[in-house]
Parts: sequence; structure tokens; C-alpha cells
Amino acid sequence: MSKESCCKETGYSLVIATCPDNDTVRKIIGVLMEKRLAACVQVFPIESVYTWKGKHCQDREFALHIKSRTALFEKIKAAINDNHGYEVPEIIQIPITDGLPEYLGWIDENTSQG
Repeated sequence: MSKESCCKETGYSLVIATCPDNDTVRKIIGVLMEKRLAACVQVFPIESVYTWKGKHCQDREFALHIKSRTALFEKIKAAINDNHGYEVPEIIQIPITDGLPEYLGWIDENTSQG
């Protein structure tokens, strides 16, 4: 299946990241909002179970759901990396393939042009 037949490009993305503590969350959100890299950031307390360097781990973390423009991903990634304590932080981009036009317009109004 070709990319064109399964998904359309809207120019918007959901970026997901995890943070170890509230201080890191607040620091990252502050940078994202100040630089207009995100229209909205939702914060969720989570429990993560994962393998790191051959060891099984289980930690309480915070998940961030960052709503933004696809074109801002590299700047978002840099902002998270620069303000994060993990050696390899989770930073993934999920394209938004469709959405309420008014909501997508709201993202436009509240983020920089790139």
C-alpha cells in the first residue's frame, strides 16, 4: 500500500515524549510554549516497564502529548534533548492524518511558522 493510499499529510503532528519527574516536565513545557513550538501539551502520569542495557526496569514517569506542526519537529526534538536528563529520551512523532479543521487552525494560531 502506498503512502498516498493510506494517509494524507496535514502538516500537523503529535509528538510523544516521556520525562522522569515534574521538574523536567515543567522545564520542557516552558521552553516549548515560550518558543511557540507547541499549541498544547498534555501531561499524563504513567508507569513504564522496559529493558535498558540488558536490565528489566519499571519506573513512574510522565508522558507528554505535544500538539504541533510537523515542520517544527526538529526544534521540538532539540528542546526536549537540551532539557532532559535521560541518556536516550523517548521522542517520537506521529503524523496527524486528519482532524477538525477548526482545531488544526487553532494549532496554526498558537505555533510559530517554523
